[in-house]
Amino acid sequence: MSMLAGLGAGGGRVAAPTRRATRGAATLLAPGMLYLVGFFVVPVFALLATSLYVPVPGGDVGQFQPALEWQNYVNAVTTYWPQMVRSFGYALTATVLALLIGYPMAYLIAVRARGRPLLQGVLLVLVIAPFFTSFILRTIAWKQILADEGFVVAAMRTFALLPPDGRLTATSFAVVCGLTYNFLPFMTLPIYANLERMDARLLEAGSDLYANGPTTFARVTLPLSMPGVVSGTLLTFIPASGDYVNSVLLGNNTTTMIGQVIDSRFFKVSDYPTAAALSVVLMLVILAMVSLYVRKAGTEDLL
Repeated sequence: MSMLAGLGAGGGRVAAPTRRATRGAATLLAPGMLYLVGFFVVPVFALLATSLYVPVPGGDVGQFQPALEWQNYVNAVTTYWPQMVRSFGYALTATVLALLIGYPMAYLIAVRARGRPLLQGVLLVLVIAPFFTSFILRTIAWKQILADEGFVVAAMRTFALLPPDGRLTATSFAVVCGLTYNFLPFMTLPIYANLERMDARLLEAGSDLYANGPTTFARVTLPLSMPGVVSGTLLTFIPASGDYVNSVLLGNNTTTMIGQVIDSRFFKVSDYPTAAALSVVLMLVILAMVSLYVRKAGTEDLL
């Protein structure tokens, strides 16, 4: 009784461990928070400040001074909105294609190969294997695959799927192919992880309730895998929207994406305010689209 009374009187013996736990948690979180502040928060504020700069009167090219020139955003959007819309269009197309390709792959590894660890391991290595080589090298490989003298173009010309003078490189088709291939693992792995955790007894219950394969997939498997689908689509769409490597190596002047514009304004033209303004707009648009998508998908806990 005296121990219980001591615990209840003022809560002194309970509060001390709680305070120690709080201090311990704060100590563990401090390095990560400092890293985020130094390498995310500070750069974002620097980007916002740079987007409002104005050229130094009479200064050299690339010299700017702090200001609050909001017209930079208007000029950037009105000038480069076609490239931004094109980037989102390519990213959305690549995301849909990656989902159509990646979901069956993840289903095969997680469900069909369940109970066979060796087969699962081999299939997972095949999915992850592209990460063993450089992103640029993988894209250049696609340039060779789709080259005019390559087997793909020759086969398509043989079956009259491509005109005799048609080509695949330096086209939107090539850019979307590169985006889809390079970001396919980002779609497959989250879906696989979600399906792997799914209780196999749920699929057996569907069969016990006289549901056929397609019905079980539509009513059980697909709804339970939606968190993985949402995560995969976000991990694919977001980096694909700002990508510029695929459009540089596989596209032409008519396939320019917003990432190319930002890169050019920063490093070639030295127009830092416009590049920063485009970066901020791209970030805000993606954030708004992602928030809307996650809420529509019913998985707000992912945010």
